[in-house]
Amino acid sequence: MAELVPFAVPIESDKTLLVWELSSGPTAEALHHSLFTAFSQFGLLYSVRVFPNAAVAHPGFYAVIKFYSARAAHRAQKACDRKQLFQKSPVKVCLGTRHKAVQHQALALKSSQCQELANYYFGFNGWSKRIIKVPCSPWKQYGQEEEEYLSDFSLEEEEFGLPELD
Repeated sequence: MAELVPFAVPIESDKTLLVWELSSGPTAEALHHSLFTAFSQFGLLYSVRVFPNAAVAHPGFYAVIKFYSARAAHRAQKACDRKQLFQKSPVKVCLGTRHKAVQHQALALKSSQCQELANYYFGFNGWSKRIIKVPCSPWKQYGQEEEEYLSDFSLEEEEFGLPELD
């Protein structure tokens, strides 16, 4: 089954991994690089953030890793949990568990992130930034006028455009 990957900041908990029991030996920057290298093999990463453990916990770090794709996050979690990725002791990896009580509005990606996402999924030079007009009439059923919308991206090989996120 295909997965829809929106051009938006990933906020869903099924796209977020928590990685802990990271060793205190390397610096946060070195851990960031190692985590990025290890987890990017499963899919395109939105962010990798490394934090020191709380003062009451043992010395070390934990990380929050966000994927654009929930499928990639699931694969990474299954493959990396309780494994020695780049350190002598195994790390623990779990999917995010944020509750859905509060609805968050999708945030648009920066232009460079949109280009990175398009290159990853469509291939380099497999898409165009040219703006096309896409007629939309979802408001006719509500008695409003038809409006035209601009899409941000369109595939040159295919005749469809990706809709702009609200």
